Amino acid sequence: MPRHARIVAAGFPLHAILRGIDRSAIFFDDANYRALLGMLVERAAAESVWVHA
Repeated sequence: MPRHARIVAAGFPLHAILRGIDRSAIFFDDANYRALLGMLVERAAAESVWVHA
């Protein structure tokens, strides 16, 4: 059964989680982790959103 679509409303926070298949690791070294954080910072600034954690 597919998941229901998220309700997205301006001005309200959205809780997003990034996990691997069966909750397995998605980062195997620090460089990959830092690369994702860098991309996240760039996109957050471009879209004028805040990332809290």
